[in-house]
Amino acid sequence: MNIVIGMCGGIACYKICSIVGALKKNNFEVDVIMTKNATEFITPLTMRSLSNNPVVTDMFHETDNFDIKHISLAQKADILLVAPATANIIGKVANGIADDMLSTVIMATKAKVIFAPAMNNNMYQNQIVQDNIQKLKNYGYEFIEPQIGHLACGTEAIGKLADTKIIVEKIMEVSK
Repeated sequence: MNIVIGMCGGIACYKICSIVGALKKNNFEVDVIMTKNATEFITPLTMRSLSNNPVVTDMFHETDNFDIKHISLAQKADILLVAPATANIIGKVANGIADDMLSTVIMATKAKVIFAPAMNNNMYQNQIVQDNIQKLKNYGYEFIEPQIGHLACGTEAIGKLADTKIIVEKIMEVSK
């Protein structure tokens, strides 16, 4: 089973390390796409070391082998997990914008796409974000709802990335 994880820029990026580790222990093949903002929180080297695969960070990075990376990753994925999913990626996909590697792979895949949002509570509860989430749900995308907890901004509210155990359990359930 092949899992592609799309990491967006947010403090919750560090939690994806545990998710990759748990998936690898369960014999999943894991590929990671990191947005430019995600690389500000955690390095591609870390994710490459955990996944044992090259990490894609750039749409136009040349590789030694010729493949159209956004198509090959889209086809390779059995499940595409977007975590932490930001308001930015949710808005892009909901409105058909494919302007970086992650949004392009999401648009090109036929795999099950699961978003695990993590963001400030005011952003998460913003009506535009909620409308975009509902739009994506209507298209068949799945969501792992964020939790109430301590956020990076210092407040205690909804917007915290779901517990890594919940995310891994969802992947295991969908993979059956």
